Amino acid sequence: MWSGPRTVSTALMRAWENRPDTVVADEPLYAFYLAATGLDHPGRDAVIASQPTSWQVVLRQLVSDPLPPGVSVYYQKHMTHHLLPSVDRSALAGLRHAFLIRDPRSLLASYARVRSAPTLADLGLVQQAAIFEEFGGPVLEAADLLAAPEAALRALCAALGVPFCAAMLSWPPGPRASDGVWAPYWYDSVRRSTGFVPSVPGSAPPPDLDPALEPLLAECLPYYERLRKNILNVRG
Repeated sequence: MWSGPRTVSTALMRAWENRPDTVVADEPLYAFYLAATGLDHPGRDAVIASQPTSWQVVLRQLVSDPLPPGVSVYYQKHMTHHLLPSVDRSALAGLRHAFLIRDPRSLLASYARVRSAPTLADLGLVQQAAIFEEFGGPVLEAADLLAAPEAALRALCAALGVPFCAAMLSWPPGPRASDGVWAPYWYDSVRRSTGFVPSVPGSAPPPDLDPALEPLLAECLPYYERLRKNILNVRG
């Protein structure tokens, strides 16, 4: 699952992890990304210590490691910007790919509450569009997932050839052993959650956005619209 930050991606990971037939990986390329770029993210040193910093090692684990007994689905939550140009993507060709997108205005308003000066590269939309062009796969709009969780999850499972499981609709609150060590900085709301909070389309006005971020919003929109043309039909 390829997404940018602040796209309900962790809640979607919770949904998959709550299936009895599934294990998850939380942003397995994050340590590689930080080590390669030198960027200063919250909890940087702990992230780098918690994962391999070699993309070759990570991809080998993602593609080749055997699954535990009784498990048939390996759900990998990826941030698109972690897939740097130096990574040989051919190793990923045999996996099924899916994409989670979110309206950039909402995404930016949420992201800026954690990091005040995001860049286009931070948000991963350019990379997401490129990964989609390379591998294809179903595209899920975060707003559709929140407005109609069961319908959205049924559509996603069908597109991936995986049976729908009602256990995806709710989960116990609290942290998970599978959460990355960065969870204290980013996962407060999802740790309190027990499921997706349905929203009614059009029920809330667009979020306020710092005027300084409007140029970045304009940069994001073409990539978002390119992906949005391929979204799953959730509502029939």
